[in-house]
Amino acid sequence: MVEVLQYAKRRVDALRGDHEARRIHEDDLGTHFQLLILVVAVVFPIAVALAVSTKQTGVITGVGDLLPGSYAVENYREVLVDYRFGRFMWNSLAMSVVIVVGKLAISVFAAMAIVYYRVPYKDLVFLFILFTLLLPVPVRFIPLFQLMNDLGWSNTILAITVPYLASATTVFILRQHFLSIPTSIVETAKLDGVGPLKFMLFVLLPMSKGVLVGVSIIMFVYAWNQYLWPLIIIDSEANQVAQVGLQLLQGDVQGGQLSWSLVMAGSTLTLLPPLLLMIVFRKPLLETFSIQQK
Repeated sequence: MVEVLQYAKRRVDALRGDHEARRIHEDDLGTHFQLLILVVAVVFPIAVALAVSTKQTGVITGVGDLLPGSYAVENYREVLVDYRFGRFMWNSLAMSVVIVVGKLAISVFAAMAIVYYRVPYKDLVFLFILFTLLLPVPVRFIPLFQLMNDLGWSNTILAITVPYLASATTVFILRQHFLSIPTSIVETAKLDGVGPLKFMLFVLLPMSKGVLVGVSIIMFVYAWNQYLWPLIIIDSEANQVAQVGLQLLQGDVQGGQLSWSLVMAGSTLTLLPPLLLMIVFRKPLLETFSIQQK
């Protein structure tokens, strides 16, 4: 009788385990299906843009028009050379690099001062820094435009870089990361008489490589996608950035009809630099988002 009960118990446990495994498998299938839908929704517009950029005119009238065409080399050459889109991309690259380097330097010093040093009213200062996030960027355009004109910076790279060097978001992310560094390391550095610059160069920065790379990618994408402020402050077409260059492509109507193939070629070229960076440095980028979430 005891053996029968034990056998029945084993069968029940086995059936329960099979049911639990089946439920987990169904949950995994549902999750993967949702991720597949999300990937298709994100990739499909990019695939359409790539296909259109290889057409002669870029007009889509049916599903068959979504197949790649034979004008890819000609379209991309025309965009880069005839429309000088390579110059626009170079201007965007220069602007983005200057913004990333300057913003990173300022944010590291600010976060280090807030976390590790006795600054009068530093909590209030930090709250004021966060308060700047509540101000929409377009609100600052009128005073910034007047300031750039007074300084004589209009139509220069200084006008599209200096206003973006301060970043409350970057200061917040770095502050959260610095707070996660064990206090024993900080105390050891103090006991060894390490100065502020040495502490930053030999302690903070080596321990923050992943976060710094992730923050740099976020700042690069943000700077690369700037459109409204360069459109306002830059008058010369030769000094314009890639996002405004796309608008210039759209404004060039050929025979009364917009050449969508050229517009999509320019859009694809504009997408490539931030996309490549996000793919190459995806791990530190995810690490940065996890720190921000905590």
